[in-house]
Order: sequence, then C-alpha cells, then structure tokens
Amino acid sequence: MGRSPRGRSEGRPGTDPLEAGLVGPTRARAEWDRLQEVLIHRPGIEMFFGLMEPYAFLYERAFSIDDAVAEHAGLERALTDAGVTVRRLKRLAVDAERRDPGFLERLRAEAGRLVHYSGPRPMVARARKALRADLPAFDAETLFNILLLRPSVRLRRRAGFRGVFPTVELDGPLANLCFLRDQQALTAGGLVLGRMSKAQRRQEPTVTGSILAASGARIAGRIAAPGTFEGGDFLPLGERALLGTGDRTNGAGVRQFLAMPHGFEEVGVVHQPSHPALPDDAPDPMINMHLDTYLNIAGDGIAVGSEVLLRAARVEVYRRRGGGRLVRDPQRRTLAEYLRERRFEVIPLSTLEQLCYATNFLCLRDRRIVAVDVQEEVGRVLAGLRRAARRHPHRYRPLLQLALRERRQLRLGRGLFPKVRAVRDHGIGVTALPLRAITGGYGGAHCLTCVLRRRAA
Repeated sequence: MGRSPRGRSEGRPGTDPLEAGLVGPTRARAEWDRLQEVLIHRPGIEMFFGLMEPYAFLYERAFSIDDAVAEHAGLERALTDAGVTVRRLKRLAVDAERRDPGFLERLRAEAGRLVHYSGPRPMVARARKALRADLPAFDAETLFNILLLRPSVRLRRRAGFRGVFPTVELDGPLANLCFLRDQQALTAGGLVLGRMSKAQRRQEPTVTGSILAASGARIAGRIAAPGTFEGGDFLPLGERALLGTGDRTNGAGVRQFLAMPHGFEEVGVVHQPSHPALPDDAPDPMINMHLDTYLNIAGDGIAVGSEVLLRAARVEVYRRRGGGRLVRDPQRRTLAEYLRERRFEVIPLSTLEQLCYATNFLCLRDRRIVAVDVQEEVGRVLAGLRRAARRHPHRYRPLLQLALRERRQLRLGRGLFPKVRAVRDHGIGVTALPLRAITGGYGGAHCLTCVLRRRAA
C-alpha cells in the first residue's frame, strides 16, 4: 500500500490519530458493543503463493485473487459506511515509525534474520555483507514485504551468463495474513497476542504483534510455547467470555490466557466437538476449526449457532473467586446449556448453513451485523463435499447426505441464514456480502477483521 493521503478509512477528518497511536483504548468487553475501530490486511502477492498449493497453505479451495481483493474492498466499504474507522496493517506499519523510533530497527533486525543466502562461499559472504549495509536504507514498507514473503536467495554462476545468477525462494510466505482475527484477540484488558497452531501461520503474530505494539495498542499478554491460541476461538460476552479449545487453541494456551489480566469475571472454556455426522475414527477438525465457525453473537442475549454442535460441545466454567483467581466450576454442561443459563436466545443453524460460514459474521453493534451471503456459498460447499465423499466415502458420505437433505428442507421451509424469519423477529439488521471467492481461504467477515476498539452502549 502506498503513501497516498488518508481517506475516511484511514482516520477521522481533522485528526491524525497515529500521532498518538491507536484511537482510544484498545479493548472490548462484549461482541455486541459498538465497533469503532478495526484492522484489516488487503490480500496481496502472498495470496498467489497460497493458491499454488491450497491444501498445504490451509485454504479450502482455489479461487480468483482479483475477486477476493474486490470482495475484501467491499467489506472495507461496508465497515466504513457503518462509521467504523478501518486501518490497514501495512499502512499501520509504515506510520508506526513516527510513534516508536525503535520500531524500524527491530524490523530491520528481524528482516536480517529472515533473509538467507546460499551458494559459493565468497558470493554468500559478499551478499550478507551487502544486506547488512543496505538494511538502514530499507523503509517500513520494504521491511514489511520481507516479513510477509520471507525470501531467501540462491547465488550461482551459469554458463553463458556474465555475472551472478540469483534464484529467489520464499520460506512459507504468510498467505493467510488477511485473516486477521486469528493472530490475536481483543479482551476487556487489551490484546492477547496468540501463537498459531499450524506451522504455516506461526510467524503471523510476530508481524501483527510488533506493528500493534509499536502503534500504541494495549497488550494484555502473549501466549508462549508450548501454548497455542487463536483469536477465532474467543468471544467476549460482557462480564463473561467464551474461549474455544481443540485443534487451534490448546490446553497450555488456555491456562496462559486464564492467568492474564483479560478483565473478565467468568470464562467458559469450550471443548471443540466432533460433528455427529462424521465417524468417530475419522473426525475432521476443519469442519469447526474455531469457535466462531459454529457460534457467534448477533446482539445482547442473541446467539447464532449450529444446533448439533452446540449440543455436542462441552464447557468448563471458570469463575473469579477470592484473591482474584479463576476457579473451575465442577458442574458439567454443554454449550447449549451454558447459553440457556446465561439467558441467550439461540437462532439455530443447520449443518449446511454452518458449513457455509453462517456464523462468520461481524457484529457492528447490538443487533447489526455484516454477514456472509450463505446462499452464494451453498453450491461450492456441496461441490467440495461431493469431492471429499468420492475420495473418502466412509468419512464424508453421511455428512454430504445430511447437507443435501437440509438443502431440500431449507428451500421448502424457512430459507437460509441470514435471510430467515428468526433474524427479522429479533430485529437484527444485516448487511449480507458476497464473499464467495475469499471464503476459499476458510474465512468470512469475522475472520477477516481484527477488532481494535468497541464502545459499550
């Protein structure tokens, strides 16, 4: 992203909020509080490399980058039109040097560590020396791109070629960086910087965390090895919060989170369930990899979730006792029971809707959401299930048959979320966005956004 003058999405008229870091305190108490500030990353060349092998880069399927970028721009417009201050990660990195003089030096040190050279020893020695000499000339945008693409250079001489012939290799470019929900989570006490479960994404919190800290964000804590923690597993509910654990957030990460100054009096730890339509000997954690893939909050006291997974998920409740410690309640309960106890009404979803990213919406304020247009996803999701069922019939055929039955029933009955009567009856306003390309990377409006600030009503 270049250094063009800021539009509405880069700050409010008449102010320069980056002079003092982020606008206002970096915290959120509830998912339904008014969204004031959000961070996004517009997909770039790193997404191209992810499409070279979608499975290895954790994508669901191939898709058009042009369409994904256009959809991402549409999401940004929808947020800006709703009065949300939208920041882009690269711009934040470029401007962070104005607030934190040591920021560029830390980026240069990290870039110097990342770039590797191979080839004849004299060539490598010369290249390393040149890089050390050149690093002070690199600006924040250049350094950001080094951290994004993680390049290494192989040097050699080629017959008939005068001079040194370079080959550039990229060591796991951050192809998922646009899904900015997962590297961190915003709590009532500030941001918790995560540690990603998958090696392909392990470096992302280093990039986002350093930029956010240099921009003045309040950091409540950082998850360290062997813990893993991803923001898609976290939902703030006022005095309470829900934290998913399973494939992406592990027990060590949960324990570290509970000990941090997150600002909640109760934390419900939700154990990732296996979908009942999948055989016990072949579960698939990608079906519901994060808590927000089967549960989300549309307003104060209003949840949206998969009926079967809410009944299957087990919750351990930790409440703050004397001395300030969170102590586990011995009572056992399902996630459906927990939500009823906390007086949440649940708008139920079918498995087909859940697979089509129905819960991956972003709450702008109480009863106002930006959601994926589920109808746009149905054909692609069913096509993917058909392919999976052909390859692994024991594992996926029952799930495919369930989804096909649900499609017939939903067409004849209540329709598809969010265009259903329950949404209207609860007074929920919806901006439904076509995100049919970018969902190929396994995420919707919730996954694409890092919340920086919410204001309680």
